[in-house]
Amino acid sequence: MSLKDVGNKIPIYKLKTTKEVMDFYDEWGDNDKYNKDMVDWDYSGPKETVNTFKKYAQSKDILIFDAGCGTGLVAKELKNFGYKNFHGADLSKTLLDTIPKDLYKKLYKVDLNQPIKIEDNFYDAVMCVGTFTYAHVKPSALDEFVRITKNKGLICFTINEGIYEEYGFNKKIKELKDKNKWKEIEFFKSDYIASKDVNAWLGLYEVIK
Repeated sequence: MSLKDVGNKIPIYKLKTTKEVMDFYDEWGDNDKYNKDMVDWDYSGPKETVNTFKKYAQSKDILIFDAGCGTGLVAKELKNFGYKNFHGADLSKTLLDTIPKDLYKKLYKVDLNQPIKIEDNFYDAVMCVGTFTYAHVKPSALDEFVRITKNKGLICFTINEGIYEEYGFNKKIKELKDKNKWKEIEFFKSDYIASKDVNAWLGLYEVIK
């Protein structure tokens, strides 16, 4: 597994608790280190996910929840294609503080492993890129994403391939399909961080209510 990770510089597979994750990202976000590393490593997750999402989200006025928004890389890609209404949530205040002030309508400091304090059927779409990985957000978050998304809304996400079965994402995705909570639009292996040989599953689902 470590060969498919980014090595000792980002030992995310060693993190075990929510606090460890928060502390790690707070340190990583200092002095723009996180954004610089993403550029250096040619992190393609946000661009590839948005390229998939935009094929099905025709309206540019939809309200999008960017779950685990980090420094706003997904919203920046969305903005490039004319989308403009974003709410962002992340565990790390340090990363949230680096986001350009005019990018999101609202920002929340949120632990996505807990119930999200958003009313049912509020968003037109949920994006979650780079957050389903080692010691981060668990499959139960998908239930919350479905809850806060409107009927026929879209949920688009990546899952680090190393945790897909280990954490039970495969079972949760199947459960939501079997219960007719969503239907699959696309699901494929993405490059994610190709320069570091890190791949992820990329999924796009339409909510059914």
